[in-house]
Amino acid sequence: MRTALVLLFLLAVAALPGALLPQRSLNPQKVDEYIASHGWWGQLLDRLEFYNVYGSVWFSAVYLLLFISLVGCLLPRTFEYAKALRGKPVITPRNLARLPHHHQTTVDATGEEVMATAKKRLRGWRMVEREEEDGARSISAERGYLRETGNLVFHFAMLGLIVALAIGKMFQYEGQVVVLANGSQFCNSGTLSYDTFRPGLRVDGTDLDPFCVKVDGFTANFLPTGQADYYRADIEYQSGEDLDTNTWRPYKLEVNSPLRTAGDRVYLLSHGYAPVFTVTFPDGQKRTHTTQWRPVNQMTYLSEGATKFDPPGVTDPAQRRQRQLAITGLFAPTAVMQGDLLGSAFPDLRDPAVAVDVLKGDLGNESGRGQSIYEVNQDMIDAGRLKRVARQNLRPGDEITLADGTKISFDGVRQWVYLQVSHDPSQGWVLVFAVFVVLGLGTSLVVKRRRFWVRTVPGSGDGTGGTVLLLGGLARTDQAGYGEEFGRVTEDLLAELAPGRARENAVVGRES
Repeated sequence: MRTALVLLFLLAVAALPGALLPQRSLNPQKVDEYIASHGWWGQLLDRLEFYNVYGSVWFSAVYLLLFISLVGCLLPRTFEYAKALRGKPVITPRNLARLPHHHQTTVDATGEEVMATAKKRLRGWRMVEREEEDGARSISAERGYLRETGNLVFHFAMLGLIVALAIGKMFQYEGQVVVLANGSQFCNSGTLSYDTFRPGLRVDGTDLDPFCVKVDGFTANFLPTGQADYYRADIEYQSGEDLDTNTWRPYKLEVNSPLRTAGDRVYLLSHGYAPVFTVTFPDGQKRTHTTQWRPVNQMTYLSEGATKFDPPGVTDPAQRRQRQLAITGLFAPTAVMQGDLLGSAFPDLRDPAVAVDVLKGDLGNESGRGQSIYEVNQDMIDAGRLKRVARQNLRPGDEITLADGTKISFDGVRQWVYLQVSHDPSQGWVLVFAVFVVLGLGTSLVVKRRRFWVRTVPGSGDGTGGTVLLLGGLARTDQAGYGEEFGRVTEDLLAELAPGRARENAVVGRES
């Protein structure tokens, strides 16, 4: 048990870096920034797996050793406890006066009457009656076996908790996705449906629980200070047989009220804005794109992003790369000018505006490398292959006309929601084991293991008659509070044996 406690302490210490340092599974960008800003020290921590604490070799080793230690501790204790349950209480000590709690007196009752009264009072105790030398008789009673039961329940629940968490890490998955709040849909059909996806060790993304979510609208309420009061997304979802019948069920998705369906949980994490731009090309063709822009200020929701267009009807790759467009800049839900720069005074849509740069040329989409939807390829700008052709502040309905006759209009803004899908098949078991941990620990702390002995010795024959009654008590673990219980049992026995009679010639001892 000492080894298990040491390993449990080491596990808690080993988990601290996971809370203090950025973790690659949560935010790879933060990890890269931390390494870049801390030089050799950041690189050393990377080699030691401090940015992936819960998947590191050393954390897993402590976790596994704790599991083995608990098993090695619990098995022999369980066998010993089962043996103790089958056994009888220990024999009555020869000299009860040496015990911390004892009492001796003479009662006007036979030994049989004393034994019967003692058995009645000690009902609920495990006890055994024995014949002793010189005609003496004794009862050995014991109670408090639930203390060890609670102790074992606590440790087995802790063991089950460790196993459940390990299974959860193997078969859980978690993904995040941005969905426009204009009736757009998201279906849990594979990893490609997500913007980011973190699978468990045994999840490859090919067997996800199927369901679909459609976001019809979004409502955000803000306090006068700009802090969010509540977020609510009006969604519809379908899973199971609903997928075959194309039945949609409504649900009000809020931050602390996730949707539970198909064994998964859908959380509403945050929201943002998506400006709507329409490009009218010189030949009259129009293209309208609504692309989410990311907030750079969580209090005012000033956002940045890039909305990209390919020229329609151009099949030659070289010409298409020369005529691609990107609208980049800042979006303010409540516009305010800070000098020559656009800022936002409030996170709600009170006076939306954008400050945009229009870039034309090669966006680098065909370079073979992944590209963020929130920004353009800076290498293309540095190489002169993507050039700025216009800069202007726009409000809904305003437009820009480029030199070649292309018109770009700012049509308005839509909202998007950031959803997280979490799947953990062990979640229910974790809750069950956690409840048993609390119940077992509470039982082991409240219940005390204690023993009580009764011995009757026939009168000495000197004419006094009666029966000598000797009582003794001992708490096997913590004696706090047992003196009061011993006193109550003693008083009840004497009251039954000699009602109304004061106790005389009694010798009472308690450990100080």
